[in-house]
Amino acid sequence: MNGVRMDKWLWAARFFKTRSQAANACELGRVQSNGVLAKPAREVRVGDMISVKNESGEFVVEVLQLSEIRGPAPVAQTLYRETEASRELRLKRAEERRAMPHSEAFREGRPSKRDRRRLDRLRGRG
Repeated sequence: MNGVRMDKWLWAARFFKTRSQAANACELGRVQSNGVLAKPAREVRVGDMISVKNESGEFVVEVLQLSEIRGPAPVAQTLYRETEASRELRLKRAEERRAMPHSEAFREGRPSKRDRRRLDRLRGRG
């Protein structure tokens, strides 16, 4: 196997749950291959450096193997190697998110009648 479509490889490597989500991420510019924005049909080859932004964070990985088939997670993790800088940055950002106060903690319960009227006026309903 000489090369695999970008969206298939991202799906097989379990960066996205569906192939269509992987293709959509490529279209939105969230995937770069060797520093260039990648389209879903771009060929992935062994040794390529791929930058992927998804809900789990931002990954910078080197392609070690190619696959068009989505297998178990331990097999998918053998397809790539994440760079140390990427891993450290991702863990640092996750720690920062955990340290941030949650907005749900500041809720005071249901809005009062007065609050609902203000919201209605703000939304142009009243």
